[in-house]
Amino acid sequence: MTARERVKIMLVKENMTITTLAEKMTIYIGKKYSRQNLSGKLSKGLLKYSEVEAITKILGYKIEFIEL
Repeated sequence: MTARERVKIMLVKENMTITTLAEKMTIYIGKKYSRQNLSGKLSKGLLKYSEVEAITKILGYKIEFIEL
């Protein structure tokens, strides 16, 4: 599953649009995010770890690394 697919699933579960997520990321990170910018990063797989971390925190999730 791609990052884009995972984020879309989380957005649906949290009843949030990508536009709202971009607005909240602008506040959380302090850098301007638009729907187009965020959607493009998700489509191209160009998210930084800090952006993924912000998305998960905004949506009420956490990132977990599990040893195989």
